Amino acid sequence: MPCALITGEIFLTTQLLKSAAAGGLITLLALAGTGCSQSGGATQQEMAALKADVAALKQQAGRAQDYIEIANLQSIYGYYVDKSRWDDAADLFSANATLEIAGRGLFVGQARIREYLHQLGKMEYGRLFNHMQLQPVIHVAEDGSSAKARWRSFMQVGHLGKEARWGEATYENEYVKEGGAWKISKLHSFITFYVEFDKGWNKGAVELPKHLEGLEPDSEATVNYGAFPDVFIPPYHYKNPVSGK
Repeated sequence: MPCALITGEIFLTTQLLKSAAAGGLITLLALAGTGCSQSGGATQQEMAALKADVAALKQQAGRAQDYIEIANLQSIYGYYVDKSRWDDAADLFSANATLEIAGRGLFVGQARIREYLHQLGKMEYGRLFNHMQLQPVIHVAEDGSSAKARWRSFMQVGHLGKEARWGEATYENEYVKEGGAWKISKLHSFITFYVEFDKGWNKGAVELPKHLEGLEPDSEATVNYGAFPDVFIPPYHYKNPVSGK
């Protein structure tokens, strides 16, 4: 079954769907109360159709809520990363999650992800580490227990008097719902450009980050690529919604 793409005014959609579902239930009760004055076969058909409509509306409302929760989860991750709140960020991952950023290799499991994040340093005077989470494309699986999403992170990284860099990363992430809560099960960050702020991208770029000093990954990067000025398009988890290609 294809994944469901939830777009538009999510909050309003959820409220409308809930209202529609409630209205359907009221209609069902009304039909049940007047069943004696109508054809038994016709009433059963109408009730079956209404039940199907209510079930479909309930599923759509659930997916809309899933969209909101996944979008919030990823945005919260970005805010934690900005301020080096590494334990809070690690807690957003499932126990068997994976993390892969640039050329630093693959880290497997929440404990290893936590170890990796702490290696990125603490928040201190003169440090800037913004990772804004933008442009989400979220697909929730039909069963509502998993999801995939593509994001864009705009990065501002710097140390006062030392360096100032900016860049962009495209995320292809996966999520799992455990105990009623959405968690990140896979975070894959493809850095597409990373440059010195004062030089810009017209004078070259910073080399993609490699292994962290003192912390080896569980395995090498699953995708080998080059960032700007090289040309690389991070793979899409979805097909074109119009052409189907």
